[in-house]
Amino acid sequence: MRRLLAVFLVLLCVLLGAPAGVGAAAHEVTYDRYSLKVDGERLVLQSAEFHYFRLPSPELWRDVLEKFRAAGFNAVSIYFSWAYHSPKPGVYDFTGVRDVDRLLRTARQAGLYVIARPGPYINAESTGGGLPAWVKTVPGRARSSAPGYRAAYREWLHRINPIIARHQVTRGGPVILYNAENEYQVNTDAAYMQDIQDQARADGIDVPITTNDCCDAGSWSSTWATGPGAVQIPGVDDYPQSFECADPGVWGPWGEGLTERLRDDIPVFAAEYQAGAIDLGNAGYDKCRELTGPAYMKYFYKNNLVTTGATMFSYYMGYGGTNWGWLAQPNDVYTSYDYGAAITEARQLTPKYDEFKRQGYFLEAVAPLAKTEPITSPAAPDNPALTTTARANPDTGTQFVLVKHADRAATGTDDATLDWAAPDGRHRVPVRVRGRDAHVLVAGYDLGGQRLVLSTSEIMTHALIGGRDVAVLYGTAGSPGATILRYGSRPAVKVLEGDVRAEFTGSDLRLDYTHDRLARVLVTGGGRRPLLLLLGTDETAAGFWRAGTGAGPVLVRGTELVRSASVSGETLRLAADTAGGPVEVFAGPAVRRLRIGAEDVPVTRTPSGSLVGATRAPEPVRLPALTAWRSRAEAPEAAPGFDDSRWTAADHTTTISPHPPKTLPVLYADDYGYHYGNVWYRGHFTAAGSETRIDLNAVTGLRGNYLVWLNGRYLGSAAGGVEADSGDASTPPNPDPGPGHFDVPPGVLRPGADNVISVLVANMGHNDDWIADDLRFKQPRGLVAASVGGTPISWRIQGSPGTDPLRGPLNNGGLYGERTGWHLPTYPDKSWKTASAELAPGVTWLRTAFRLDLPKGQDAPVGLRFGGEPSPAYRVQIFLNGWNVGQYGGDIGPQRDFVLPAGLLDEHGTNTIALAVTAEQPVTGPGPITLFTYGNVRTTR
Repeated sequence: MRRLLAVFLVLLCVLLGAPAGVGAAAHEVTYDRYSLKVDGERLVLQSAEFHYFRLPSPELWRDVLEKFRAAGFNAVSIYFSWAYHSPKPGVYDFTGVRDVDRLLRTARQAGLYVIARPGPYINAESTGGGLPAWVKTVPGRARSSAPGYRAAYREWLHRINPIIARHQVTRGGPVILYNAENEYQVNTDAAYMQDIQDQARADGIDVPITTNDCCDAGSWSSTWATGPGAVQIPGVDDYPQSFECADPGVWGPWGEGLTERLRDDIPVFAAEYQAGAIDLGNAGYDKCRELTGPAYMKYFYKNNLVTTGATMFSYYMGYGGTNWGWLAQPNDVYTSYDYGAAITEARQLTPKYDEFKRQGYFLEAVAPLAKTEPITSPAAPDNPALTTTARANPDTGTQFVLVKHADRAATGTDDATLDWAAPDGRHRVPVRVRGRDAHVLVAGYDLGGQRLVLSTSEIMTHALIGGRDVAVLYGTAGSPGATILRYGSRPAVKVLEGDVRAEFTGSDLRLDYTHDRLARVLVTGGGRRPLLLLLGTDETAAGFWRAGTGAGPVLVRGTELVRSASVSGETLRLAADTAGGPVEVFAGPAVRRLRIGAEDVPVTRTPSGSLVGATRAPEPVRLPALTAWRSRAEAPEAAPGFDDSRWTAADHTTTISPHPPKTLPVLYADDYGYHYGNVWYRGHFTAAGSETRIDLNAVTGLRGNYLVWLNGRYLGSAAGGVEADSGDASTPPNPDPGPGHFDVPPGVLRPGADNVISVLVANMGHNDDWIADDLRFKQPRGLVAASVGGTPISWRIQGSPGTDPLRGPLNNGGLYGERTGWHLPTYPDKSWKTASAELAPGVTWLRTAFRLDLPKGQDAPVGLRFGGEPSPAYRVQIFLNGWNVGQYGGDIGPQRDFVLPAGLLDEHGTNTIALAVTAEQPVTGPGPITLFTYGNVRTTR
C-alpha cells in the first residue's frame, strides 16, 4: 500500500509541475516531547538561516547550502519574502532570482531539510518586514484579520504555499516544518494566526506547523497549547548577546539564553538562536562576529543543549548576504547584511564556522542526544569555580555532562578533578575550563563498536571506516585529557603519533594526554574491532571534514571544504575547495587513489592507514584597474521648464495611513504607487512676491535625505525623518519628523508667474511592523508637509517607472538616470565627458567598463572598494551590470567594500559599473575605487 501511495505522489507531483523525483521517497514527520522523528527515527534538527533574496544569484545558492551541510547542519531555515515576489496586487513572480522551486530543489540536492517561513510577516530587517509596500495602501491593520489585509495575505499564501507543499518531506522533498507568521509576540489576533494555518492546510501543507515567539514566550504559550491560533510546535527566539557590536567583550547582557520548554508534549525548539548581530552602532560586522564568536557559541549553545535538552536548533544567521537594491529596513541595517555570520557576505568561512562544525558533527554522530532527561550531575568538580549540569538518555543511559564556570562571566582558566559516577564505573579525571568556555563530556556511550566509559575530550565525530572505528576527539590546546574505554581483555595499544600514556586496569583502558596538535592511537584486540583514536585541539579538529559515500563515510583533512565524496573502484573522488598544501583522507583499505575535482592527487599510505598527498595552489587572480570613467550630470527635474505633465498628480486629500498628513494635499509616495528608492516632487505655485521661506517635512527612514531647488536654484538639503509618530501611546505625535527650512534667495521668485519647487527625496525603505500595531509599518515615505507661507501649491510626483522584469521591484528608484537606463550595461555612454573629481550639488553619474577572465575552476569572489574616508556630503548608488548592489557614503554606514557576486558579475566577460552620486554640496567625488578579491580557492561544484 505504501509503495502504491508513493507512486501516486510521484504522478501527482508531475501533474503539479514539481521537479522529477520529488515524490520518489515520501516520508512521515512526527514528534514527541524529545525530538522530531522522520519515519520513526529521531532527529536532532540543526539549522541555519539563509535568505535567497539577499543573494540574487541562484548559481551561488548551492555553494552556500553545501557549506551549511559540510558544517554538519542538516537543515536550512528560509524566509520567503512577499515583497520580493509581488510588485503590486495580483502580480507575482517566481522566475529567475525568485525561483523558489529551484531553491528548494537545491536544498534537497545539498542534503538539507528546510524550515519554510513564508510569513506573511518575516521582519528579517527587510523593507516592510517582508510585507510589500503596496500593502500600506490596503485598508485595515496589517498582521490582523482586517478584511483588506486578509484578502492580501491570503493571495500571497495561496501563491507560495503550493510551491512549498510540493517540496515537503511527505512528498519526497526537503521541507520538514512550516513556520506560521513570525515573532507575533503580542496575542492581538488569534483568529489571524489560525487562519494562516488553515490556509496552509488547505494548500496542502501537512508537515508540522511551528512559529517563533520573541521576547516573552509566556505571552503565547498557554494560547498555543489549546486555543485558536495554537501551532503544533511553538519555538522561542533568543539573542542573549544583544546587538552592541561596538562592545564585543560584552557577555550575555540579555540573559542566560536558555530556550524555554513551552509544552510537555513537544521538543524544546530554539527557533531563532543568535548567531550574529545587526550592526546598530556602525561598528562593522567583524565586530559583530567577535561579539558572537566561538567563545559565545561554545558557552551558550552547549548550555542550551544540556541544560534545557533542546533538540531543535535554528541559528540566525548562517549566511547573511546583501541588502541590494532597496531591500533593507533602513532603521536597522545598511547595504551589507553580513550579520557577523559564520559564512561572510562574500561566502568565506570563519572561525565561527569551525565551531559550528565541531558542534554539528557531534550532534549528527551521537544519536542518544535526541532523547534525554535531566539528571543530577554525576560528575562533581573539586574546584568551586567550576560547575556541572547533566542529562542522560533514558534508554541507553548515556550521560552528557556540561562543565563550565559557576560564574558565566568568568574570564580566568580553572583546573579541577571530576569525581564522575559514570554508567560503567566511578573515575577521577582532570578537566580545565577557560573563561567563557564550556565542554560537553560523554560517558556510557557505544561509540561504534567501542564502549566509551567516559572522556574529558569532546567528541567531534566517529565513523566505521574500512572495518575499524575512527573517532575524532578534541579539547582546548594545553588542557589535560583522559579517555577511558572498556574491553573484554587487554587490547594492544600503539601510539602512532603524539604523547599518550596508556594503562589497562581490570576491564578499562585509560589514555592520558595533553591536547596538543594531533595524537593518533591505534587500539586492536580486546574483543572489539580496531579503533583509530585521533586526539586533537579545537584547531586540529576544525581541519576535519566528514562526507558520506556509497562505500561508507570518509574523513578528510587539509582541504578548505569538502562538498561531497564518492568511491569508484580504488579511487576516492572529492568535490572540494583547496588552497594548496597537504591533504589526508581516511577511507577503506580498498581506496588507493585520490581525485579532487578533475585532478589526480598522488598519495602514499601512512602508518595510520590514511592516504596523504598535496594539492596545487590556485592560480593567482589578476584584476584590472578601474579607469576611463565617464560622467554626466542629471536632475533636469530641477529646471523650471522641465515638462512634468506626464507625472502623477499628487492631489489626494485623504489617506488610509494611520498618520494624518501635516498639510494638504497628501504627498505620501506610497499613496501614488511609488514605493522604493528616490522620488521626485515638483510643486507649482503662483508667487505673491512676499514669500521668504519654503518649509518642508519628509519621512525617509534612517539615513535618508532630500534636496531642494526653487526655479532651478539649489537651496540645500535636509535629513529625512525616521518616525512620523512614535507608535508609543505615551509619546505625542511628532509634528516635525524631518524638518527642512529653506530661505528664498533674492531675485529667484517670479511674482505673479509660475514658480517651481523641485524636491528629490531619498527614501531608504519601509519600517517593519515589529509590534503589529500598523503605526510603524504604515509610516509614510516622502514629503509629509510642504508650505510656502500660505500660498497654494499644486504638486506632481514621479518615482520608479515600473518593475525591472529581470531584477524585480526592489532594484530601482526614480532618478532620471534610472528612468532612462543610465545604470544598464547596454546604455551608450560614448558621448559622456571624461569624469572630473569635482561634483556639483545634485546627481552625477559615473560609468566605466572592465573585462574579467578569472581562472576557471576557482572561486575568487570579487569586491568593489572605495578608498579614502566616506563623506557625509554625498551618497552613491552602485550599479553592477544594471543591478543596484549597494549604497556608499558617510551617512549610510561604515561600509567601504561591496560584494560583486558571480552571476551578477560576468567572471569571463565585460562588466559595467555605474555610480549615481547625489551630492548635497560641491564636493570631491569618491575615490580611489578598486577591485579586489576576498579569497581564492580551487573548487569543484
